[in-house]
Amino acid sequence: MPRIVRDSGPEGKGRSGMTVVHERHNRSVTLSLPTAPDAVELRHLRAFVAVAAELNFGRAAERLYITQPALSRQIRALEKALGCELLRRSTHRVELTLAGEAMLDRSHDVLRGVDEAVAAAQSVGGELAERVERLWAPFVGVEDLGELRAAFETLHAEFTPPPECAVRSVLANGVPSLAVVPPGTEVRLLFLHGGGFVMGSAYGFRHLAGALAMSAGMGALVPDYRLAPEHPFPAALDDAMRAYRHLADDGPVVLAGDSSGCSLVLGVLLRARAEGLPLPSRAVLFCPGVDPSFASLRESDVEGADAMLEQARELRDSYLAGHTLDDPLVSPLTADLSGLPPLLIQAAEGDLALGDALALEVRAHECGVPVTLETYFTMTHAFQMFWAFLPEAVEALASAGRFITGGEVSEVPPT
Repeated sequence: MPRIVRDSGPEGKGRSGMTVVHERHNRSVTLSLPTAPDAVELRHLRAFVAVAAELNFGRAAERLYITQPALSRQIRALEKALGCELLRRSTHRVELTLAGEAMLDRSHDVLRGVDEAVAAAQSVGGELAERVERLWAPFVGVEDLGELRAAFETLHAEFTPPPECAVRSVLANGVPSLAVVPPGTEVRLLFLHGGGFVMGSAYGFRHLAGALAMSAGMGALVPDYRLAPEHPFPAALDDAMRAYRHLADDGPVVLAGDSSGCSLVLGVLLRARAEGLPLPSRAVLFCPGVDPSFASLRESDVEGADAMLEQARELRDSYLAGHTLDDPLVSPLTADLSGLPPLLIQAAEGDLALGDALALEVRAHECGVPVTLETYFTMTHAFQMFWAFLPEAVEALASAGRFITGGEVSEVPPT
């Protein structure tokens, strides 16, 4: 007796059918069923189900909150895609054809499955958002810098580097650093962490640097640059430059950073260009915080934005210690970025700093720099550091890895 096995095709897609396995002869033959035409959309199925339920185009259109002509076009598009008539219309009545009856039974199942999938995704998405919110909660209302630093390290302590990565100490031109190295790779990636120039550490960020290193297939160096207010501008940038020279002496480097670390990334690029040093091959910017005027925060009507703006100003002032905002190394959105390597900018749709990413993309285009901007449907700043459980972060890191290893970037628009 043959055994019949449903087959969804390679990797669950691309072919549907059933495999007839002949037990006695140990061979199989696949009988493929036709796949659904690509032109069939969910809106077509919903339109068809509504008309089938009402048997009246006018009432079905009201049920779907669309016009009757629009509903008729959707039904015609579905019938054209299927190559058969589903509804028989006359002056006084609408009725299902035999093909329509067969289609209706299965359409209910498809739409029910889609609705259940959406509900499940929204449920999981809500749980993940709540988890992120809980992780950020210790920062709310904290004014003492020591407490902020402790809370930041506690947040990062929730995560560990990928187990494949080795972590070792490195003195990079006098800058204490950590190297996070996947098996069989060289350290060619310089990762500059965020934290508003006053928080964060190489140890805390070794998990994010390690995840990016795994994705890019190269080891990452994370310098423990000096923090403000003990060491104001340009101490952090000076340390980042020393670490960059440490790597650049041995060959091409890729730069990456998150949040305020992106300002350091651009500062290193600008200083390397000015000093005639070899430029990195590419640079990755996770949720860049590159506008010390905080235009995005000032213009936001999000609840709590005023408190965040006040805190951001205090951190900025402790970093600058009176240094002017006119300096392009402080305000890279005002800098001449021409000649810089390709940039990948990743941002979160719900991030209050989204405006920084958008403005940086515009500035890069104005200066002729190849730039790619990716936005992800998540609500948290620096979402990439939640790669251990957040699907958008996993997707973002995979994209960054492809970019680092030579993936395509957007073309510079003609001037």
